Amino acid sequence: MTSRPVILHLLAFAAEPGGGNPAGVILNAAGLDDAQMQAVATDLGYPESAFVTAREGRRARVRYFSPGAEVPFCGHATIATAVALAEAEGSGDFVFDTRAGEIALETTRDADGRVTAGFTSVDPMQSDLEPEVGRRLLGILGLSDSELDARLPLAQSFAGNTHPVVAVASRERFDAFGFDPAALRALMDERGWAGTVTVVHAESPDAEVFEARNLFPVGDITEDPATGSAAAALGAYLRDRVGRRAPFSFRIHQGRHVGRPSELHVDVPTRGGVRVSGTATPLER
Repeated sequence: MTSRPVILHLLAFAAEPGGGNPAGVILNAAGLDDAQMQAVATDLGYPESAFVTAREGRRARVRYFSPGAEVPFCGHATIATAVALAEAEGSGDFVFDTRAGEIALETTRDADGRVTAGFTSVDPMQSDLEPEVGRRLLGILGLSDSELDARLPLAQSFAGNTHPVVAVASRERFDAFGFDPAALRALMDERGWAGTVTVVHAESPDAEVFEARNLFPVGDITEDPATGSAAAALGAYLRDRVGRRAPFSFRIHQGRHVGRPSELHVDVPTRGGVRVSGTATPLER
């Protein structure tokens, strides 16, 4: 007899109480089919939920569903799942097999008992954003070429999901821009952008802190409070597209615009996958 799935409700990457990105984590999802997993994710309404569908020691098969569809990878739900496993089985290393590829994770517990998790993304890839697609995207965001940061060109970055990266020069414009969720969702579906549209602001390309707004129109959601896959993609973009000398580290502040302040830590090696780390705590419901 298949056991009833147990749903854990966690907040990943919270910078303060009330911050972070909610995720559903189901550690015993082996008996669920695609339709059942989608129904759970839709009912929860979180940006993504993670389903552990197979286990062998400290290796797990993990699938991710948004309220609207399955996605290849989700960073904040990966952090939440790793923390849940570490709480249940002890800290240490894990490996997740995802649709995007193999993800290595490390978890540690500090003196106060808090678990921190970090994942290393799959090998990233960079590509140019076609000029016509770029014009359409900027039109939906109500931005002009002159409002972009010329040091951080429009591009697509993949580190598990493909994220277009849009860098806005002024903080005032970064804070003020708006968009039509339906129009953006139509463009994202057309282009196969399963993750988010990443809009960032930084004082300089080698900044130690970036602020990000990750646009993700699905269900009642418009912006994602914290996006691990986009953080990895941004790190790879800075190294491989912009030419920032690696290794380097930086922080991303996100979620301020939707009332859920979040912080993600990014470590970029000289080559290969990018490491993103943070915490996850129970969501009070």
